[in-house]
Amino acid sequence: MERIMIASKSWVVVCDGAKALFLQNAGDSRVLNLKVMETLTQPDEPSREQGTGRPGRVYQSVGEARSSMEETDWHEQAEAGFLKEVAEKLGHMARSGEIENVVLVAPPRALGILRAQLGEEAAGVVRGEVAKDYVKMPVPDIEKHLAA
Repeated sequence: MERIMIASKSWVVVCDGAKALFLQNAGDSRVLNLKVMETLTQPDEPSREQGTGRPGRVYQSVGEARSSMEETDWHEQAEAGFLKEVAEKLGHMARSGEIENVVLVAPPRALGILRAQLGEEAAGVVRGEVAKDYVKMPVPDIEKHLAA
């Protein structure tokens, strides 16, 4: 993995589909000192509380054949909605001038969804991406992994 330089005052957003940590580097590029500035979380509700009933049925236009619709993955939809919220927050922070540099850290799938949701302003301040799942780690461990 190529080392990403995280300058002083740069932001690091560590997220997955249910939690996002907005961290700011109070140190320098050699010695990271990440401070938690904000945390966003998504409640993890069971599927039975997110969706209703069975998937629908479709009747063929000719004959009496039927087939069922693909079942909706409510957790995937909730994750995509949460990552859209993270992208909107990054966009707001970029427009207001609150952030000028940000490094995104997320599992590959979540990183792809987040990248697709970023607006022009937010995409313009992204200085690097790390496709790893660090969101459940304590901040000192995140610092070690990013400094390696």
